[in-house]
Amino acid sequence: MREKIHPKYYVAKVTCACGNTWYVGSTKKEIRVEICSACHPFYTGKQKMVDTAGRVERFKRKYGIKDSTREAIKKKK
Repeated sequence: MREKIHPKYYVAKVTCACGNTWYVGSTKKEIRVEICSACHPFYTGKQKMVDTAGRVERFKRKYGIKDSTREAIKKKK
């Protein structure tokens, strides 16, 4: 192999949003993830609500959509 062309390889600390940590080999020193096997609903069997508050409201404000628009569409049908 050619020398001095490969990135440095570290033992990286992976930190989940739930607080779980573990170590892996990586070219980065630290990695942060949102969901891991300790908190993912598939592995735990529990439903977890992901924070998506504000997305719908932001979309409605951006395009000027009001709640009454949906009712007007229903009346036309």
